[in-house]
Amino acid sequence: MTDLAASPGPRLKAERERRGLSSQKVADELHLDGWVVDALEAEDYERIGPSVYAKGHLRRYAAMLGLPHAEIMAGYEARAQIPKLPSSQPANVRLPADSADMSNLPWPQIIGSLAAVLLVLGVLWWKPWHQRVEAPMAREPVAATPSTGRADRAAGPAAQALAAAAPSPTAAPAPSPQAAPLLPPPAAAAVTPVQTAETNATAGMGRARLRLRFSADSWVDVRDAEGRRAFAGNGRANSVRTIAGIAPMRVYLRSASGVQLEINNRAVAIGPQFVAGDAARFEAGADGVLRRDSHSVPAPPPRNARPTG
Repeated sequence: MTDLAASPGPRLKAERERRGLSSQKVADELHLDGWVVDALEAEDYERIGPSVYAKGHLRRYAAMLGLPHAEIMAGYEARAQIPKLPSSQPANVRLPADSADMSNLPWPQIIGSLAAVLLVLGVLWWKPWHQRVEAPMAREPVAATPSTGRADRAAGPAAQALAAAAPSPTAAPAPSPQAAPLLPPPAAAAVTPVQTAETNATAGMGRARLRLRFSADSWVDVRDAEGRRAFAGNGRANSVRTIAGIAPMRVYLRSASGVQLEINNRAVAIGPQFVAGDAARFEAGADGVLRRDSHSVPAPPPRNARPTG
C-alpha cells in the first residue's frame, strides 16, 4: 500500500482538488460544517469526536468522491494504531500564558477595592456598637447631677474646675443617700393603671360594622355607644344580618350558640364569659375585642315577638 493510500486525509483532499471542488462545497453536499471536512483531510480525528463519527464521515466522503471506502477505512485504522507520543508542549505554552494573565491583573485596584469594602464594613459594625455603649454612659451624669451639683457648690470654684477636667464619666462619685428623695417618687407608677384603664376604655371606640350569621333562630338587640337602638328583632336560621354604628356597641343574643359574629370583616369568637344559659351579652368594640356589658339592657321580648326598629 502506498503512502497516499495509507493516509486517507491527503488522498481525499487530492481527489477533491482533482475534481475542482472546494471544501465548503463538499461540506454542503455532506451536510457537514466546513471545519469537519478540514479535520478529515488533516487527519485531526480527535477534533471530530468519537471514532464512530470519524469513520462515518470518512465513508460518506469516500463514497461522494467515488473512492473505495475499504481502502480509506484501512488507512484510517492504520493511522489510529500508530501510538502518539505524549506532548507537553500545550502545558509549556499555557504556563507562560497563565503566569502572564496573573501578572496582568490590576492588583493595586483589587487590593484597594478590598480595603475599601473592609473599611465600610468596619464602620457599619462600629457605629451601632458605639451608640449602644454611649447610651448608658450618657445616662449616668444625668442621674448624678443633683448630688454632684451640691458638692460643686459647696467646694467652690476649685472643685468645679477639677470636676470639669475629669477624664471619664465613670470617675464621678456614686450618688449619696441624700439624692434618693430627688428621684421620681413611686407615685408616678400609680399613673400607669389609670392610663391603662383609660386606654382600654377608649380602645373599642369608633365606627364598627357587625355581621351576624345565624345557623339557628335567635333574638338580637343591638345598641350603639350612645344607647340608641341600632337593631332589635329576630334572626332567622341561615340568614345574615349586618348592623353598623358607633362602638362600643351593646349586644344581646338569644341562642348565642347558633350565631357567628364578625366585627369589621374579622371573625370574633363569643367567649364563655359572655354567655349565660342560651343568651350572650357583651360590648363589641371597633377594635374587634369583646368586653363585658357594664350597662343594664332591657329584658328581651318573648320568642314569638316581632322585630321592632
